[in-house]
Amino acid sequence: MNVIETILPGVLIIEPTVHGDHRGFFLESYRANQYADMGIRQPFVQDNHSRSQFGVLRGLHFQINKPQGKLVRVTRGSVFDVAVDVNPASETYGQYVGVDLSDDNHRLFWVPPGYAHGFVVTSDVADFQYKCTDYYQPADEGGVAWNDPDIGIEWPVAEPTLSEKDLALPRLADYTGKQLSPA
Repeated sequence: MNVIETILPGVLIIEPTVHGDHRGFFLESYRANQYADMGIRQPFVQDNHSRSQFGVLRGLHFQINKPQGKLVRVTRGSVFDVAVDVNPASETYGQYVGVDLSDDNHRLFWVPPGYAHGFVVTSDVADFQYKCTDYYQPADEGGVAWNDPDIGIEWPVAEPTLSEKDLALPRLADYTGKQLSPA
């Protein structure tokens, strides 16, 4: 397994060892002791799976009082996945990391609690799966506009399809430190 550190503290790109032959492939997508060695020691309490069409952008989401860590991967298709530092006390506040995840590269992306997260589908269809360190709490939702110019994410899809909720998300500058309490 190859672990790539990013410019954001704790955010990791994980390349699992893939064993392949004429029958297909096998990989371990999660093994608690290996992830603990990487510093990922939180228990996972919820698994999610979404399917989206080309150009669908989901995000940028986070939970305010009960932040979720997310271990994400794509099992069909491809996405451009993003983590944004939304902690105003952080040296990397407002910065992002983006990574291509696909069923070909088998990469996983660890987004620790305290970061906003989102992705856009770059294939015809994508199945996106992720493990969470806390339960989804609708009343605790926060989010940042996908096209916040202060963050400057270079999305690979020019005109993404978003939900009404995601279209209404504010810029990061519209939050105050009291509204955000990432871990």
